[in-house]
Amino acid sequence: MDTPPKTRHDGTSYERHGTRIEDPYLWLEDAEGEGDAIDEWVDAQNEYANSSLESIDVRERLEPEFEAVARVTDYGSVIARPSGYFQEIDRPEDEQAVLTHRDSLQDEREVLVDPNEWSEDATVAMGWWSLSPAGDRLAYGVDEGGDEQYDVTVIEVDSGAVVDELEDLGRCHSVAWAPNGLYYYRTGSADDGGQLEKSIHYHEFGTDTADDEELRTIEDASTWPQLQTDRDQRHLIVTLVSAWERSEVFHAPVDPAGGHDLSPVLEGTEHLFVPTIHDETVYLRTNHDAQNYRLTAFDLGPVAGPIEPDELRDVIPEREGILKDTTVVGSGGPGVGPTATDALVCRYESAAVSSLEAFDLQGEHLTTVDLPSLGTVTGLSGNRDAPELFFGYESFDQPPAVYRTALVDDGSTGDGARGASDADATIAGPTPEELDRPALEVDVPLTVEQVWYESSNDVEVPMFVVHRAGLDLDSDNPALLYGYGGFEISQTPSFNRFAQPFLRAGGVYAVGNFRGGGEFGKEWHRAARHDRKQHTFDDAINAAECLIEEGYTSSDRLAIRGGSNGGLTVGAVLTQRPDLVRAVCCQVPLLDMLRFHTFLLGESWTTEYGSPEDPDAFEWILEYSPYHNVSEAAYPAVLFKTAEGDTRVHPVHAWKMAARLQAHTESEHPILCKTQRDTGHGTGKPTWMIVEEALDVWSFLFEELGVEYVEDSSR
Repeated sequence: MDTPPKTRHDGTSYERHGTRIEDPYLWLEDAEGEGDAIDEWVDAQNEYANSSLESIDVRERLEPEFEAVARVTDYGSVIARPSGYFQEIDRPEDEQAVLTHRDSLQDEREVLVDPNEWSEDATVAMGWWSLSPAGDRLAYGVDEGGDEQYDVTVIEVDSGAVVDELEDLGRCHSVAWAPNGLYYYRTGSADDGGQLEKSIHYHEFGTDTADDEELRTIEDASTWPQLQTDRDQRHLIVTLVSAWERSEVFHAPVDPAGGHDLSPVLEGTEHLFVPTIHDETVYLRTNHDAQNYRLTAFDLGPVAGPIEPDELRDVIPEREGILKDTTVVGSGGPGVGPTATDALVCRYESAAVSSLEAFDLQGEHLTTVDLPSLGTVTGLSGNRDAPELFFGYESFDQPPAVYRTALVDDGSTGDGARGASDADATIAGPTPEELDRPALEVDVPLTVEQVWYESSNDVEVPMFVVHRAGLDLDSDNPALLYGYGGFEISQTPSFNRFAQPFLRAGGVYAVGNFRGGGEFGKEWHRAARHDRKQHTFDDAINAAECLIEEGYTSSDRLAIRGGSNGGLTVGAVLTQRPDLVRAVCCQVPLLDMLRFHTFLLGESWTTEYGSPEDPDAFEWILEYSPYHNVSEAAYPAVLFKTAEGDTRVHPVHAWKMAARLQAHTESEHPILCKTQRDTGHGTGKPTWMIVEEALDVWSFLFEELGVEYVEDSSR
């Protein structure tokens, strides 16, 4: 097909706050009444997109290379329990990662759960898993087609025998353990529009879930629960996180026979509190009186509450970096050294770069963990029964690897002990021991730099820029800018295995740290919420202009890419500055911002964007909503990627936007819309689907940016 299929243009519209909104593609939302017509439209758009993408010559060159880098053994971080070590492994022959177990790090791994056995096309996946404190039982969530609608299975680790199955729990993403049961939350289903109906329950193993005790219902759309119990399973901590900005904390004794009375510990706050339980203490990462977050605590036992945030014990004061995560590492008990103590290991970020610091339980600094380079720590996990820490680490020029650090000298690494007799003594940071690394290599030397540029309101914004070492910055290099800018989520250095051919061919890969993200604490996030959302788009536009002005690329050879909230970001750049870039990859995006709150989880995001039902919010949303700002213009090439099973962002955003762009563009550049079947927003994709998606995106970019494929000389 040389031209896009025609889309039926109805004369439909609706009124909001006295403004008439023309929406000729409103029928694409009507799955009940227009189901057959929508299916035919999606099939026609897929046929058009595939005919374009699969005819690109470079695709055949990229496919074997992408298959090779996708089908290597990938390793998840290690989780330690008294019963041994647990780790997800993605093997070359598999489509889904398997969960493994071994008694010690010297033993061979044995497969505990293998999702590859669950379906022929490997679209049934294990979305998450949780271990009991002793590591004798495992609970895991199973979803199909990436829909994030979970059934939960509980098994015995030693035998694999099924203890219980809890079906149809909706968006249940975690559980907390009791001696003979589970605490969990459940939601309604995506099919009946009930995903924002949430309730917390206790389930006794071997009983019917219909008889489960209900601890609490949650009415607010933007509030989600987090559940934890301590290792002795005597205390339940429930955290209700609202709007990604504030939380309330409740406590109940674990007493299934007597019921669960959730007592407030912290309520009515305007700050975020994220708990970690250790023995009889709850440590709370919080932004109360700390833009960069700090660590506070309160003691368990008979909790006298509620308490005021100012009454919390200050453990680790706010530091220059942003406190992102905390885990507890055990001392290993007697015999590990005179200064041995349990430790709090904290992951910090400074300008989106990770560091690891260890403190004793009173907040005294113990050591800095040496890290391989400037990159990102993932999967931080401490062994509560031994002085060892596990984490993943990666950067733009370093493939992801799994590390172990002994925080006292246990003879495994030869590094110095934790602690010192002299309070002023310098404590050498332990050097991590690399456990696992996939067989991936950077095939050309890379230059990685962090550049700063000025955006609106005279704000300086950072951006990572990666390219082949020695590349001539002659303003004619192909370049890709990636960004997100929302929900206080940081964009940090990561290894992109599928970007290697692009970099080898002289491409420039940039990652922006736009306002709305979490790179500089809560104020960086708040700087692009509600009526300030335009700041995210300003930062993206100015990042692109920086790449051009500094000689990395030109508008004719620049592309932008983003997904979900990042899809909104690139959609706004597309409509506000269609002259700025040559190509756009817009994946699982929000684009119709006057109706986003009516689809799936959209209502819960009004705390981020504002609600179109509010007259004031309506005005600022209408000003930037990409779908409503399409006009007759020469638009760049666009590839929309969306998913039929997405239960977060409805695919209708991409459908309507593609239809409107195809009808209004004055350029010859293609506007493609590909809807993937049997997958969702991004979780649970089998390897074959990941490769197919990468081929679509990178073939499109190579073609539109005029990139010439360069053979990998290292192969």
